Amino acid sequence: LSTPGLSWARVCKECGQQHEGQESHLYEYQDEVDDELVCHICLQPLLRPMDTPCGHTYCFHCLSNFLKEQDFCPVDRQRLQLHQCRPSSLLVRNLLDKLTVMCPHSAECQQQMQRCELQPHLHNRCPVFKRLREEAEKRKRPSWNELKGRKGDGDLSGDAKQSATLPRLSSRDQPEPGLINPAYEESEDDNTPLRSSLVAEANVVELFREEPEEELGLRIVGGKDTPLGNIVIQEIVRDSIAARDGRLAPGDHILEVNDVSLASVPHARAISVLQQPSLLRLTVMQEKGFKTRDPRTDHHPSSSSSASTVTLMKSQRTEPLGIKLIRKSDESGVFILDLLSGGLAAKDGKLRNNDKVLAINGHDLRHGTPESAAQIIQASEVRVNFVVMRPADCPEEGGSSREGQHSRGARRMPEPQYFRRRSTYMKDPPGGFSSHEKTVSLKKEPRLSLGITIAGGRDCRSRLPVYITSVQPVGCLHRDGTIKRGDVLLSINGVDLTQLTYNEAVSALKAQTAQSQVVLRVIQTLSEESEEDADASSKDELDPVDDLREDMLNWTPLWTRWLGLPSHMHWCRDIVLQKTNNESWGFSIVGGYEESHGQQPFFIKTIVPGTPAHFDGRLKCGDEIVAVNGATTVGMNNSSLIPMLKLQKNKVTLTVVSWPGSLV
Repeated sequence: LSTPGLSWARVCKECGQQHEGQESHLYEYQDEVDDELVCHICLQPLLRPMDTPCGHTYCFHCLSNFLKEQDFCPVDRQRLQLHQCRPSSLLVRNLLDKLTVMCPHSAECQQQMQRCELQPHLHNRCPVFKRLREEAEKRKRPSWNELKGRKGDGDLSGDAKQSATLPRLSSRDQPEPGLINPAYEESEDDNTPLRSSLVAEANVVELFREEPEEELGLRIVGGKDTPLGNIVIQEIVRDSIAARDGRLAPGDHILEVNDVSLASVPHARAISVLQQPSLLRLTVMQEKGFKTRDPRTDHHPSSSSSASTVTLMKSQRTEPLGIKLIRKSDESGVFILDLLSGGLAAKDGKLRNNDKVLAINGHDLRHGTPESAAQIIQASEVRVNFVVMRPADCPEEGGSSREGQHSRGARRMPEPQYFRRRSTYMKDPPGGFSSHEKTVSLKKEPRLSLGITIAGGRDCRSRLPVYITSVQPVGCLHRDGTIKRGDVLLSINGVDLTQLTYNEAVSALKAQTAQSQVVLRVIQTLSEESEEDADASSKDELDPVDDLREDMLNWTPLWTRWLGLPSHMHWCRDIVLQKTNNESWGFSIVGGYEESHGQQPFFIKTIVPGTPAHFDGRLKCGDEIVAVNGATTVGMNNSSLIPMLKLQKNKVTLTVVSWPGSLV
């Protein structure tokens, strides 16, 4: 039996020891460690080593906690701030990763391994860890609505905020208003094992900005002023801080930032909290997929998708696998470019060119790099476990493959097909959002510029309309004051700009600006929360001219800017999902008719790992569903839409409008 008092809730999921969530991980080192690899604060081998400008190295946790109270280097007392420090070199990190440690559950598991291999060992091979996890999964878990409830559904308790385990939330018997989970409905049509509830965990993730203005690489949707309620990660930007860290994923709900709750703040306020410089400690709710009723089934839910597990066995640790890995320009993650002839992987025959590598030895690589994947392989023991997603044979959407699942790399059409048509589904914007049209008529010198910069265009990835990114302080429109940054361009001198590509819009603006009379029509979106508009207008007034170039290049609208646009300005596309048997579609929805909010559009709130919606890859949190199988969702309430989705046994066509999340 395991150590008395040892429980799944108290054990760290990375080092296997019991410690508080904010404390450093604990390891049982088997050899003497060189003094150069020891932290000067905790006197233990370095964890996430950081170098100071004065030449000393500390654990990230140790240094960040020390600098909360002091402003100098602990060794030589030179003035020091955390943003001046840099992660140690790859060589130092590799030396630390190779330190030999013992499994913390040595009473039953005597395995020794490199430090970087301990976490995959615990999750894949350690009998004690496996038993603790199985015991925890047998216990009753809170319902999904308890875990992901909107405002008023209960907050994290003090103990849960400090742990990286499933939180204890106040119980609610009634489902959240407007939340429907067709993905989670159970059926009694046959005797196949069914998914009974979602498994989710609250985790603490720390991200560090080396430069105050550096982006984390998260696109965010939601907020108390939107139907989604919670703040949800829509996308992870490749090669960003968040992508390199690897612990966050699309669909994660951000509950707190540096002990500031985001449970009841509007979207713009949440963005400002996430834009704090230096260290950010995020408390996030992360889904782990479904657990099954039948404990004999695998923990990874079965799916009609093409995700599969492949295990390669090396004859010795140093044997190469013979795999070339690459990244793609249009999609994050790691892909197999080639299998070297005569190599271990080629002889095994289960991996193929163009497979997307989702994980290696338990390390999530959905947003990883070929370099990080190679490091995991090199540091692994003789067993290397791959989880890969394979492109289907037929690349066309809604094709005739049996499973109907397609990897994004093989399925995606050229970008001009991303959104295929203007929306014909007329509806009102969400409650609290609206728009109004503005017209400005100017007489000007023919050679005088309007003084605006633009972005968007129907050729960009999200098919955005053309919008204004800056109004220059030297132009005639700035003096007029009617046109603001973020306004969407409708027409100039009667020339329609709403369906043009970026280059077409630039050409049309230049041609019409040469006239002595210019009539410009724009549309401005409005929301009840005025914080964003106040921030934008103050920046427009205060930005100096010499800052203009950077401002023009970097400014993008918040996600909430688009919600008030009238539906005739939307572009939409059809997403065909296919599944087998009783499998769930894999998404939850908020919206529909509610007594307190009236008629709201339906939005995707959650996409569950291991389901058709997840493996298809095109649906995103924050997407608006305007039709199902061609039937408009306008006027529907939950009791109308749930049966419609449940009736679609094997195939459903969702017509969606998607706006890019706010970038932080």
